[in-house]
Amino acid sequence: MSLETVWLVLLGLLLAGYFVLGGYDYGAQMLHPLLGGQDGQEAGRTGGNAALDAIAPFFLGNEVWLVAFTGVLFGAFPHLEGSLLSGLYPLIVAILVGLVVGNAAVQLGGRARSVRGRRRWDALIVFGGAVPAVCWGLVVGLLLHGVPRRADGSFHIGFGDVFSPFVLACGVTAALLFAAHGAAFVALRSAPGVASDARRLGTALLRAAGAAGALPLLLTLFGAGASMGNRATSAITVALLAAALATAWWYLSHGHHRRAFAATCAATVLPVVLVGAGHYPYVLISSSGPGMTLQQAAADTASLKILIAFGVVLVPVILAYQTWSWWAFRGRTGRRHPSYF
Repeated sequence: MSLETVWLVLLGLLLAGYFVLGGYDYGAQMLHPLLGGQDGQEAGRTGGNAALDAIAPFFLGNEVWLVAFTGVLFGAFPHLEGSLLSGLYPLIVAILVGLVVGNAAVQLGGRARSVRGRRRWDALIVFGGAVPAVCWGLVVGLLLHGVPRRADGSFHIGFGDVFSPFVLACGVTAALLFAAHGAAFVALRSAPGVASDARRLGTALLRAAGAAGALPLLLTLFGAGASMGNRATSAITVALLAAALATAWWYLSHGHHRRAFAATCAATVLPVVLVGAGHYPYVLISSSGPGMTLQQAAADTASLKILIAFGVVLVPVILAYQTWSWWAFRGRTGRRHPSYF
């Protein structure tokens, strides 16, 4: 395995980690107004905080995976970073706006003193979860379909690129998938009454995600969807994604919350695998010319060797922090853990 491939795998692992951990944050935010009840009620706060209580101990810590992903992208793949961040600028800005608005609303929403004020904060919380979820789906859709790359390596996405049927279907599917993932996490972490509500919501969302995911697949089969170089690998990945959704639905509907959450984790990882393995050795597919190969995207070998020390330290530290936080805040919310928001 070449040094460039090792760094590509690490880049994919970091993005996949963010999709898993940030994904249930997005999902819990989107479902926040729908999940609550007497099990989530304590003095001075409403049951509507139940979904946020589930993600509270991990909320801002999950962003470290996105920061690490960005760092590896800048350092190991400067040519890819230059194309992606400039070409996908509108979607990147929308993701950042969603993150900022959502983070602020989650932390400040509990200070509202009126019903109207709480509703406004709730709307911003939902906005902060839905916008990044949809935009990440649009980004995945664009990468699968191919971007209008120019001869100088740059590209600019237009209205027609983002709002094509395939890319839009990917955005809707991602939003439904992250919402189902968040429901599975809330069911795993919450008291029985809230967990039951989350389970019902999650099973419905998983069915909807499966139905929405069928559209990009059909468009691809009819030549209007993804442009995959490794078709066998892509077909296997899509089959695994469908199996993960079905498995998550079965386990969640039968009350096996841990297994259901593990299955939704797998489902959020597989789109990253599909983009990386489906296009390899290309990292960027063009809809109007030659794509960008891994060798063209990566930094020189000397730089990659220097950055190895960064990777050797970074990944274990992130994993250790994440393991510790999950262990420290294990168990269901309620009496064991206070409300953080």
